Amino acid sequence: MNELKEKCGIVGIYGKGLPVSKMAFFALFALQHRGQEASGITTSDGKKLHSHKGAGLVAQVYKERDVENLKGYIGIGHNRYSTSGGEALDHAQPVINIDHTFALAHNGNLPSVKSLEKFLHSKKILEKNRSDSEMVADAINFYIRNGEPLPTAVKKVFPLIIGAFSIVMMDAKNLVAVRDQYGIRPLSLGKIKNGYVVVSETCALDTIGATFVREVTPGEMLVINARGLKSIKLAKAKPRHDVFEYVYFSRPDSILAGKSVYEVRKNFGRTLAYEHKLTVDAIVPIPDTAMPVALGYSEVSGIPIELALVKNRYVHRTFIEPNQKSRDHSVALKLIPLKEALNGKSIAVIDDSIVRGTTSKGLIKTLFKAGAKEVHFLVSSPPVRFPDFYGIDTPKQKKLIASNKTVEEIRKFLEATSLHFLSLNGLIKSIGLPKNHLCTSFFTGEYPIDLKERKKEVSYDVPKS
Repeated sequence: MNELKEKCGIVGIYGKGLPVSKMAFFALFALQHRGQEASGITTSDGKKLHSHKGAGLVAQVYKERDVENLKGYIGIGHNRYSTSGGEALDHAQPVINIDHTFALAHNGNLPSVKSLEKFLHSKKILEKNRSDSEMVADAINFYIRNGEPLPTAVKKVFPLIIGAFSIVMMDAKNLVAVRDQYGIRPLSLGKIKNGYVVVSETCALDTIGATFVREVTPGEMLVINARGLKSIKLAKAKPRHDVFEYVYFSRPDSILAGKSVYEVRKNFGRTLAYEHKLTVDAIVPIPDTAMPVALGYSEVSGIPIELALVKNRYVHRTFIEPNQKSRDHSVALKLIPLKEALNGKSIAVIDDSIVRGTTSKGLIKTLFKAGAKEVHFLVSSPPVRFPDFYGIDTPKQKKLIASNKTVEEIRKFLEATSLHFLSLNGLIKSIGLPKNHLCTSFFTGEYPIDLKERKKEVSYDVPKS
């Protein structure tokens, strides 16, 4: 599944005596999977802010001297994948105000910015071509420039932010983290020596030697400064965690809402095996997300796994390619079939989702060409029929193959021997959280946060099976 584009990864660190810039660098390195277009870090030494941003991967953006020049005991960082188009460094984060006294990094997306626009216009500070993150920063900065402390400014702007957001912010002496009341985007708190760390995923805590404390509660604001950590409730928690974090986006070694991503993905495979029994010679997972799924399917079915698709680990995720033609070429470079493991065999290929279907179609063709006798296709999520508005850059709905084709029509398009999706009930059962705590909008078209002016972009005239 290479056709849904990731959200972003964020980190915030506070700790006197800690190598904050280096810790931020390694945390962003651990969160590279959440954004590969650009990266940035801002730090504070208690008097002024220091920043470095660049286009590309974390390892490309920072040199040793860049990290060393980021002095201070407070820092925030951001890995970006654009959810609104533009060049890699357009709107790169952290967003820094004109006075260089405040910085912000945002994971998520606001489907409606009308409230923010109205506020900024009323204060005569509305600028053109500002991203949703930049508009949030502009609104908070208005109160800062009028003498309000950062936590108070955030509290006042919070009702204007309509959408999905996990945000880390800082001024010279404070680190602030806030999460929307639905908790669609992940955010976790960790402890390290005499400091605190806030990150998108727990895997980043492990990387820098921090201990997981808890998740930031939906609707909660954390304020971290010389007085310690303070929690402030800004809105009643109405958790609706994004199921695609479990399906694809999060690293398998992360914990989300108390659930191991790795174990959840194994559960997907177990449930698939109960729902769709196949008689095949081998299970072939598409690396890497489908590996735990394949383990679960094999465990229940007794069918052995063949690692018949070899991943070239030096080809970066294909969604960073600029067009479909080069994306398809990159897929051919990325996954190489092992003819010896495929020749004359009936196989069940496992992937995490089907979006446009073009990548899956090309892969199935390659597997048959490599000698497979039958290629059954198993998907560890339901059909993706609706676009996302909360921080994942999906294609327009009409480009989603399941929005205009039935499962059988998709199978014919893919030219697969058979095609089976994990049921929605099976998905929810495998995650182990209540249905009303999950955001399933990709599959159901049920959007927990009002889309407002963007409702017109959604059609409910989709196939039922």
